[in-house]
Amino acid sequence: MAHSVHATLASHSANPERFHERIDVTLARSAAGGLAISYAIRGLNLDLRVPTPHAPAPADALWRHSCCEIFIGQARSTRYREFNFSPSGQWAAYDFLDYRQPAPDTVSCPAPSIQVSRAENLLQLDVMLSAAALPLADKLHLALAVVLEASNGGLGYWALAHPAGKADFHHHAGFVLHLGSTGFRPSHWP
Repeated sequence: MAHSVHATLASHSANPERFHERIDVTLARSAAGGLAISYAIRGLNLDLRVPTPHAPAPADALWRHSCCEIFIGQARSTRYREFNFSPSGQWAAYDFLDYRQPAPDTVSCPAPSIQVSRAENLLQLDVMLSAAALPLADKLHLALAVVLEASNGGLGYWALAHPAGKADFHHHAGFVLHLGSTGFRPSHWP
């Protein structure tokens, strides 16, 4: 197993033709047990809508606009946690008991650190999740995803793996990266 992993996300087959971005994600386990996640969105076109910067704070419905996501499931359990990170600096965390079944309690975890940088054709989000933000489990299953919004409101979807049919980041078929005590192990890449 590796202590870091790099992957290129796959564009969903139903994405509108205007979306030609390449999205690379690098994950690394910190010495303290947290996760460092770097999303690099390359080939930005002028038609892309990027949220304007805000003060870092929790916010809902970030997935309706351009945002980066990670889903963290527990081995031998249907439970998982979803994190959304917006280029605005806002973020969200949600717990689920099972497929799209929200947990009754609000997520209580430390805020992530989000650094956003933008160059001519690159948008990069560097996120740090502390160990206390991760579900408590020896083995975790991860799904990575990105939503991009065009200026007309149309959405494009990228993920490590897409289940058949419409884009669905919650589907268990997308949780293809495994994290154990010794590091990362991909089950397969698309």
